[in-house]
Amino acid sequence: MFVARVTGSVVATQKVVSMTGHKLLTVEPYRVDPESNTRLVPTGRTFVVVDTLGAGLGEMVLICQGSSARLTPETEKLPIDAVVIGLVDTVDIGGTVVFSGRDDARNH
Repeated sequence: MFVARVTGSVVATQKVVSMTGHKLLTVEPYRVDPESNTRLVPTGRTFVVVDTLGAGLGEMVLICQGSSARLTPETEKLPIDAVVIGLVDTVDIGGTVVFSGRDDARNH
């Protein structure tokens, strides 16, 4: 699992039938800043994920990747590799909050 920020969406009018009606998002994974351990920094990578929770643009989300992405009731029969499994409220590293959705919402 990893945390990522929603950066956009993907629209595919032609796709396998089982994917019809599933919202696709682009996300950028984040990691703990190795220099300070006091904030999250983007990795510069982009993934396409299935969104089962209704995440919005700019939100920080929890992603499950690989075969585990198909272990939710909503995705068990889908040909996917990544899924949003949570909307992140806070990230705490060693007793320090390095991300707070409440604070982040005020900065956007």
